[in-house]
Amino acid sequence: MKKSIFLGLAAAAMFGTTAIADTLDAVKKNDHVKCGVSTGLAGFSAADEKGNYQGMDVDVCRAVAAAVLGDANKVKFTPLTAKERFTALQSGEIDILSRNTTWTLTRDASLGLNFAGVNYYDGQGFMVTKALGVKSAMELDGAAVCLQAGTTTELNLADYFKANNMKYKAVTYDTSDQTIKGFEAGRCDMLTSDQSQLYSLRIKLAKPDDAVVLPEVISKEPLGPVVRQGDDKWFNIVRWSLNAMINAEEMGITKANVASMKDSKDPATQRLMGGQGEKLGLDDKWSYNIISQVGNYGESFEANVGSGSPLKIGRGLNALWNKGGIMYAPPIR
Repeated sequence: MKKSIFLGLAAAAMFGTTAIADTLDAVKKNDHVKCGVSTGLAGFSAADEKGNYQGMDVDVCRAVAAAVLGDANKVKFTPLTAKERFTALQSGEIDILSRNTTWTLTRDASLGLNFAGVNYYDGQGFMVTKALGVKSAMELDGAAVCLQAGTTTELNLADYFKANNMKYKAVTYDTSDQTIKGFEAGRCDMLTSDQSQLYSLRIKLAKPDDAVVLPEVISKEPLGPVVRQGDDKWFNIVRWSLNAMINAEEMGITKANVASMKDSKDPATQRLMGGQGEKLGLDDKWSYNIISQVGNYGESFEANVGSGSPLKIGRGLNALWNKGGIMYAPPIR
């Protein structure tokens, strides 16, 4: 963790934010958005057998491309480990980091970065094999724990075990794929990560039903896209591209009906479907392009991690604020 932060700060000092401040112009010149994603996390960012990236984090970058370039497919994806991700953004290698990254004070205030919103509310949990016969993390004193290095997971784990007067042995890996392989090979008693990752990693096991996610959730993990500080124009575009998807779900605007909704007489729908673009430095089709090409937030959730996916994760906290969750976007007006 400390090494990763040091490298990130060094990169920020070396490259500076002002030298790469006008990201929008660079994106238009390159005719694509450079998006940093995970090395492979089902439901969030993973390449299929044809090399096409899919997932909720992928959809954020595709939404930005639709808003800026009118084409959600104009994205170049760069897979990054947890240790690499911040340096890649600071240096200008990528335009957006959309990689199941937790919003924290240190990351927001010390790395020259800005979180543009939350696209998934998560929390850290634990996964064990059913054969271990464990029903609670409180039974795991002295356990060997597989986890990914360079993440908030390390600190949360240390805090939790210290608070409960338990000991553990950390078995760290650079990528999530390595952690699940270590878990499957029996190098640890349990695997800890954000719960969304645990469900994503479990389906990679040869026998997924042999593993169980324990009930404890030990942290708050608001995950979202990240951009460089010092470029408010780009920050606003990324933030409101995500907000447009969330607002579209709340207003019942989907891929299927977006064309017909263009003629709606409802003032709020009119504001979302057309207009406001000049405030972002975009044309007035920016939000229409997002919804028609990527879909609303609920469509992205269900297709990638929800009922339409192998993960079958319930909406939970990620349900809209008026449907029992806390997912909420400021109004477009």
